[in-house]
Amino acid sequence: MAPPYGRCQRGERLRVGVPNGHWKITTFVAGLTPRGTIAPWVLDRPINRDAFETYVDKVLVPELKPGEIVVMDNLSSHKAPRVREMIRAACAACSTCHLKVRTLTQSRTLSQS
Repeated sequence: MAPPYGRCQRGERLRVGVPNGHWKITTFVAGLTPRGTIAPWVLDRPINRDAFETYVDKVLVPELKPGEIVVMDNLSSHKAPRVREMIRAACAACSTCHLKVRTLTQSRTLSQS
C-alpha cells in the first residue's frame, strides 16, 4: 500500500506516482497437519468449484494418509459432493467447520483477557 503522506521542501507540493487498481488476485490453498504443511497450491485468480475440485483431485488427495481428517470452512466451492467423494475415497474423513463470525470474535476476546 502507498503511504497517505510524504515529505518534501516547505511550500512545495509532493508529487509521487502511486499504483491504482489493476490488482491481481492470488489464491493460496494448503493443508495444515501435525507433520507440517502439505499440498500447497497457488492460483492466479479467485478459486471456484472447478478449481477446488482440481486441487483436491490432483494435489490434496495424493498427499492424504488414511485416517486423516480434512476440515473445510463453508465456502460454496468446498460443499461440492464430488470433493467429499474424492476425500473419502482416499480413506480420509471430511468435515465442515460452521463457525460464525460472532463466535470467532468472542473466542478471540476471551483468549486475550
